[in-house]
Amino acid sequence: MTRTKMLLTTGTMALLSAVTIAGCASSGATPTQATDPSASVTTESPEPTPDVMADAPAEGTDAWVAWYALMGPEGEYAAAASYQAVIDEFGDVEPYVAIKNSEERHISALVRQLDRYGIEAPENPYLGEIDAPADLLTAAKAWAVGEVANMDMYDDLLALTDDPTLERVLGNLQRASKESHLPLFELAVDNGGTLTTEQMPTNLGVHAQGGGSGQAMHSQSPDADHEMGPRR
Repeated sequence: MTRTKMLLTTGTMALLSAVTIAGCASSGATPTQATDPSASVTTESPEPTPDVMADAPAEGTDAWVAWYALMGPEGEYAAAASYQAVIDEFGDVEPYVAIKNSEERHISALVRQLDRYGIEAPENPYLGEIDAPADLLTAAKAWAVGEVANMDMYDDLLALTDDPTLERVLGNLQRASKESHLPLFELAVDNGGTLTTEQMPTNLGVHAQGGGSGQAMHSQSPDADHEMGPRR
């Protein structure tokens, strides 16, 4: 089995087991377990995701790598749709609003890469296809799992390209998940599922400062133009 084929099979399961796709409640699916470092999240097995690779560039190309980062079940479109589902269900709660806005910048960075390869990015096929979990604590746990799956996806994709510009973009997106989004969701878990305005950083280039329930996070570097290299 090739590495790219593995991305489409076992590599997608971590996120898919952490979210419930619309229609699962009526499908009779058997509950499964999705686990993050701090807690277990019980969800139903999802319905099949949209056929996101149907119109993809040739497998193994740099364009394919950028496409998968955008379109894959662990990618930026799926993440943005997941956070939008929480906002639609529970209102403008943090950290979901801020991270959703960050995901839109991630999407723009990948769309620019596809433009570079002469590929037109489709609209987000996950919007409206993902249900929010039953409560905000479960959401924070589930989306923490999703951020870990996103980081693992970037490990795989970075091994498939030697385009230096694309490598910088993928590396910066992975770093945002690791240093910004995952710590915010973990803090939200400690805080019962949400964060207050005072607990949110001024931007999402953040590191946890010690952790613990209710502890604010402090800005370290901007989560802005992901086509730039890391700050030194």
